[in-house]
Amino acid sequence: MKLHKITTNLLVVLSLGLSLTSCYDIRFGDDFLGTGAENSGAVTDSMFSSKINADKVLTQAYKYLPYGLPVKMSGEDARAYDKLGMNVLEALTDLHQSTRDNQMDGPVNLYYRGALSANLNEANQGHEAYRFGSELDYSTIRYAWIYIENCHKIPDITDMELRERVAEAKMLVALSYAEMLRYVGGVPILDHYVKEDEVMNFPRRTFAETVDYIVRLIDEAKGDLKWKQDENNDGRMTMAGALGLKFRVLLFAASPMFNSATPWHPAADRYTCYTDYDASRWQRAADAGKEFMDALSIYGQYELIQPVESTHAARRTAFQKAYYDRGGSEVLISTRRSFEVSVLNDFFSQRNYSGPTLNYVNMFPWENGDDFPSDFDWENPSTQPFYGPNGPTRDPRLYETVTLPGSLYFDGTYAPIYTNHQFFRPGGTGFTMKKFILEQNADRNGRPIQWPYLRLAEIWLSYAEVLNEVKGAPTTDAYRYVNEVRARVGLKPLADNLTKDQFREAVLRERALELGFEEVRWFDLIRYNRVDEFRKELYGLQSTALDNPKQPTKFSYKKYRLQDRLWKEHWDSKWYLSPIPFEEVNKEYGMTQNPGW
Repeated sequence: MKLHKITTNLLVVLSLGLSLTSCYDIRFGDDFLGTGAENSGAVTDSMFSSKINADKVLTQAYKYLPYGLPVKMSGEDARAYDKLGMNVLEALTDLHQSTRDNQMDGPVNLYYRGALSANLNEANQGHEAYRFGSELDYSTIRYAWIYIENCHKIPDITDMELRERVAEAKMLVALSYAEMLRYVGGVPILDHYVKEDEVMNFPRRTFAETVDYIVRLIDEAKGDLKWKQDENNDGRMTMAGALGLKFRVLLFAASPMFNSATPWHPAADRYTCYTDYDASRWQRAADAGKEFMDALSIYGQYELIQPVESTHAARRTAFQKAYYDRGGSEVLISTRRSFEVSVLNDFFSQRNYSGPTLNYVNMFPWENGDDFPSDFDWENPSTQPFYGPNGPTRDPRLYETVTLPGSLYFDGTYAPIYTNHQFFRPGGTGFTMKKFILEQNADRNGRPIQWPYLRLAEIWLSYAEVLNEVKGAPTTDAYRYVNEVRARVGLKPLADNLTKDQFREAVLRERALELGFEEVRWFDLIRYNRVDEFRKELYGLQSTALDNPKQPTKFSYKKYRLQDRLWKEHWDSKWYLSPIPFEEVNKEYGMTQNPGW
């Protein structure tokens, strides 16, 4: 957190005017603030001289919210959109492997080779999963506090509108700190607009203090927010999103990494965990889950998007709508970078250099919900693993999440992932990421992309998880919430005689299948201290078309090991949290280094 830079930048904003025009715009609904916000060229009083001008300030705070997909931007803002060097967080997990061995690739250069440090050279800075002080969380916080502390000047806003906008601003602050908590632990808290002459003394807050601050902000905001926004304001913060975020934060904090008498690292301290175990933290998370469920029963409007008919295609379409489309009945918090899908073009072009692992593909069950066999004989298959005579044979989510041999590419052609495709490029995993990358240009027309930061399916699975932990065994409700997620894609219910541990594993797997490439798996693995998942062998799958390579229907397969990551033999739990850049610690405003770095 560059506090001196935050203050300086803020003074520039106030003295030279707030320019809200950018290479993209955030539009809530179809036309929030029109097709482009105009330059105000104003000082603070002018910015808050009308509701529409003040809304531009709040929109600027929304603009900097976290976004999981690599997008091509320019200017100062580009520093935060270059996450992992145009890669995805799942590349640090067992679900995905990067093979982009170039200077910018964060997973290969910094993580697989163990080169991440608190003192990176300039060429590697910004290619981490999270670089404290260079991300845009404090930018959101800055603009949110400008709004909160000046909104009383707005002459043409009603009391109800004012309360709602202030609640939105508090939610933006809460979400920004929630993101920092997940990557860093406890952080310095700015609970006001930092003034020019203020002493730069912002000590690091403990893990517990950071959690409680986030929850307090959410509790202050929730009652003044709409439960669900209308079409024209879709994307603004809601009560449903607030309660969902509160639940996510408390579940994260209650998990074993942070809520344990055994430190997750020898140097772990009160800034990076609770330092003890307290069962009441699980109960606190369960209470937050129940608060969401009780509100949903009163207000309704949110539900899992269901297929229009009982077919594989319809189930896949319902799943796609659930994560891809703005609005709808499932996304609780949506963040935006652009109204145009074209900002993802560079990401599309990079996907051949990384791909899902066979380990991940094997997690997806058969179409009826039976587990895919762990000992499947790939070189002599007794049945087709992906496409049979009657079409797809596996969980519909697999075909929406992973590009498989025989799947279509983003331009409607067959994906070049089998060895005798004319454009085959060796060195990958045999698969590519499909989620967020639709098969035809026509599929993208009129569908502005979003980042589904939090959606209902995650709440369902989290509530099942927390009930299992609190009750000591899976309850009827716990089963029901998992089975509803599975039923949406046609899978049969889980076996009804699972132990607590077996049910937890089933939920974690279901979260990987449902929420793959939505930045859930990494945090699930760290909060449960899943060293086994970071050290296990990862595999790819070589495939070759046995008939017409231009329109293949049959393939031969060969399983192979992917290149080992340093973690396999030299795992260190320090990787659970990001290092704090030395320059941030050396500024002596109060931030300290994370364990092991």
